[in-house]
Amino acid sequence: MKRVTLIVLDSLGIGELADAESYGDKGADTLGHIADHMESFHIPNLKKLGFGNIQGAAGGRFAVESPAGAFGKLKEKSKGKDTITGHWEIAGLYTEIPFKTYPDGFPAKFMKAYEQAIGMETLGNYAASGTEIIEELGPEHEATGKPIVYTSADSVFQIAANTAVIPLEKLYEICETARKMLVGDVACGRVIARPYIIDENGKRVRTSERRDYAVSPSGKTVLDKVEATGKTVYAIGKISDIFNGKGVTESVHTESNMDGVNKTIDALNQNFEGFIFTN
Repeated sequence: MKRVTLIVLDSLGIGELADAESYGDKGADTLGHIADHMESFHIPNLKKLGFGNIQGAAGGRFAVESPAGAFGKLKEKSKGKDTITGHWEIAGLYTEIPFKTYPDGFPAKFMKAYEQAIGMETLGNYAASGTEIIEELGPEHEATGKPIVYTSADSVFQIAANTAVIPLEKLYEICETARKMLVGDVACGRVIARPYIIDENGKRVRTSERRDYAVSPSGKTVLDKVEATGKTVYAIGKISDIFNGKGVTESVHTESNMDGVNKTIDALNQNFEGFIFTN
């Protein structure tokens, strides 16, 4: 059987690249910092494959004498550091002009036009952690019905809402409106719906009904080329959203990291030729 399985481990960085300072990442060492702060951090299978032998990976703490796999470190060619740019390059598509980011929030003129389009005012409009902002602005959102808008280091326009206040379909609808409007001078890579609930302990918890609305790839990717041969491109998690469905023949939604692992194993046990791409 001829099949490639590509698994992306989100945010598991192994040290800065030469251009780290351009993105505010000087001194970055995610793997090393995780190892510093988690005594129970064990990665036996990744170690066996040679993950810890990659130059710069946690200072060599996870290196083994005889790795079972091939390993290496690649430097991104594209401009930008966001999710779409990285995944598109993995699939063979170079991005020369980076997607715009909004560290100071989206322009007031755009926000006014957006609020008029959806018929409601919004809260937030600044860069924030998704889990923190729903705690900060959740009470006001729940009292007023105003959706929470925020961004991050990526080119994203995220809308968070308690589904008891703004039903899921309405949240998707206002995200679709944002996707149509975020073009031209206010172009944005992704619009993301971030629904949440209040659980039995009174904690605000994001649900698995997240939905990403991405721009379509600017050219052909490996996914398109595999699809063109009549083989399967099996996308797991948010992969189909990142490529806006382009080149994907089958896709499955995931509810958690472990669910993603289980659905990847399910895909591996299926009998088809092609490409499994999981995130």
